[in-house]
Amino acid sequence: MKQRLSLYARFEHALRRRAGQWMFRHKGPEPGEVFLNQRRVYIMPTHPGLLFGVTLLTMFIGSINYNLSLGFGLTFLLASCGLIDMHLTFRNLAHLYLAPGQASPVFAGEEAQFSLHLINRRKHDRYAIWLDFVVDDRPELAQAADVGANSSARVMLTTPARRRGWLQAPRVRLQTRFPLGLLRAWSYWQPDLRALVYPRPEEHAPPLPQAAAGVDDGQGPAGNEDFAGIRGYQPGDSPRRLAWRQIARADPEAGGSLVTKHFEGGAATEILLDFAALPASLDLETRLSRLTRWVIEAEARGVPYGFRLGDVSLGASLGANHRDACLRALALHGSEG
Repeated sequence: MKQRLSLYARFEHALRRRAGQWMFRHKGPEPGEVFLNQRRVYIMPTHPGLLFGVTLLTMFIGSINYNLSLGFGLTFLLASCGLIDMHLTFRNLAHLYLAPGQASPVFAGEEAQFSLHLINRRKHDRYAIWLDFVVDDRPELAQAADVGANSSARVMLTTPARRRGWLQAPRVRLQTRFPLGLLRAWSYWQPDLRALVYPRPEEHAPPLPQAAAGVDDGQGPAGNEDFAGIRGYQPGDSPRRLAWRQIARADPEAGGSLVTKHFEGGAATEILLDFAALPASLDLETRLSRLTRWVIEAEARGVPYGFRLGDVSLGASLGANHRDACLRALALHGSEG
């Protein structure tokens, strides 16, 4: 029996692989909302379902041999339950609408997250729909969703982001065994969704390059000429500017927090992160990783930085938009799109 179940499992796996190859042999990402019609949903007995069928067959043969009317009644009753389970399992997945969500940028080596939406426009609820990426084949990453009648549900799937650039969402597998687990219905979906993968920051990068020149504009963030007072701590402030005397006097129970010394009238320190200035002995990916680390560090320290990479040249600035523009240029350097 175990050998037969093993052969059945291999047959089921081969059938699913062939079905997926046939379905997507000429297709790429499916844009917009996708409808799972009846032709896109496949159904097969599970291992318990196969044992259930063997049991029904045995009961039917025994009822014939011993002319058991109650045996016939029980056999047909259980067979009816199996047929109802087949209908409910298929209905739980068929006629479902699928829509891609969003994917936030990540760094190479992290897990990219893809948001997917399941939309149910029918009057019946759907339960225990499992989704995972086909390429990962890691059951622990599968996510389950229940979708109520005339409502939607969001599922977040993850996959490793190994290389910088655009990461296309892998093919999604949807499957369900609801309600009895005797049959398994499944379908495939290739969402038109991709995530931007930044280069992995260098772990032991050298310090930030020295400022090329100071700009005497009287409003530099790094100025230290004239003491202007005390203000609340902001992310990126240098630890050297913390007002330790005021911090020591503050009562934490009364809501005391970190404060920073504020200066005006100094020279604004600006640095330039130039790809061409990096040592030529380093390979391309190492140089991109170093610039990535420097962009993150300059933002954390609050040091305005310019950026230069190939045709991309950005003036010295700070902020999320400036950081994202630099990281995007690093992620897409030498690639299309």
